[in-house]
Amino acid sequence: MTEIAEPVRESVRRLRCALFVDFDNVYLGLRRLDPAAAAAFAQEPGHWLASLETGTDADGDFARRFLIRACYLNPSAFSEFRPNFTRAGFTVVDCPSLTQQGKSSADINLVLDAVDALAAPTRYDEFVIVSADADFTPLALRCRAADRRVTIVTASPAASAYRSVADAVVTADQLVELVGTPEAEAPAATNGGAGTAGGTAKRQTAHAASPARRAVLRFVRAADRPAGGSTVAQAAMTADPSLRSDWAGAGSFSAWLARDVPEVATASNFVWDPKRFSEADLPVSGSVDLPPLQRQVVAVTDVPNLPTERYRVLLETLAAEIKAHAFDRAETTRRVRDACQAAGEPIGRGSVNTVVTGLLLAGLEPDKHPPAKAIATTWADNVVGLCRGARMDLSPADVAAIRAWVGGGLAKG
Repeated sequence: MTEIAEPVRESVRRLRCALFVDFDNVYLGLRRLDPAAAAAFAQEPGHWLASLETGTDADGDFARRFLIRACYLNPSAFSEFRPNFTRAGFTVVDCPSLTQQGKSSADINLVLDAVDALAAPTRYDEFVIVSADADFTPLALRCRAADRRVTIVTASPAASAYRSVADAVVTADQLVELVGTPEAEAPAATNGGAGTAGGTAKRQTAHAASPARRAVLRFVRAADRPAGGSTVAQAAMTADPSLRSDWAGAGSFSAWLARDVPEVATASNFVWDPKRFSEADLPVSGSVDLPPLQRQVVAVTDVPNLPTERYRVLLETLAAEIKAHAFDRAETTRRVRDACQAAGEPIGRGSVNTVVTGLLLAGLEPDKHPPAKAIATTWADNVVGLCRGARMDLSPADVAAIRAWVGGGLAKG
């Protein structure tokens, strides 16, 4: 007799949300980073909107209901995408250029509408701001002061002050994944053979449907670095309090992960997505004691905490890689990571990805096979720009020290 597993019932919080999209900022940022992702963002807003409708945090799973969906775009440049957002249920606000420099009125229109929403009779639990523009920091602060959850979605580096105000941040890399075609969640791996199909299949079904498994996968896949094991364990127990006793028979958190969530990797009390990170990305691996100026730059801009000689290896390896192979962001970062580690340098994929992303957003054209010095100069320019955007007070000597450091001694100027 075939046994049918009962559906898993779980309590899901429902958030009333207001969504505000700074189209020009996001589309242009994505286009520099990944043209295909930019096209998907503009042509299929309903797809990524549906992806945003569910999520998880330290308090468990939640579902968003977007009561306000507003998109602000420059019609003279992007009118072709207007019908796509209208079809997805957005109110599209035309924000034409008002100055000779091409500055549109998107930011002020967005802020005014958001402040109106804060004062509306309907209480919006969350404000989702889709823009990397740090000019929205005061708006985010205003929302937090009114005890509203704030999520920002960015397509390019956002100032640390802007990110720190938010309860959640969807980074550029996460947005690229969000607008792409979602991969079906893989079932839990098994060691059983054909003779164990009956009971094992039932257990696998239960594990795959586990709210704790889903919570861990969401948490780890959304993390911008390897996550602490205790934090991930707390997310699992919040989603399924019954795990607190003996981890569903596994005995420990690590054993439960190995059995029920084999897609993640673990070591040294950290958990991460092996598609994006490796052990070289762990805080305890490859970290260095930098001088005070460089430590401040790392803290403010989130650039990799690497010494000069490792930056040099990374940049020279990247130059050699894009000369030898056609550029593909995911594959290129993986091959550069592998080559650096083969050379004995503990440089993680997260560090490589940060540098490659910064270079693309700074305008580097990999298809033109720039030499290592040109790549280093572009990267150094980008880092100095991030520092100035964060309002760091830099002397000429500071700028020279930063350029020599992150440029691996290769950057011009």
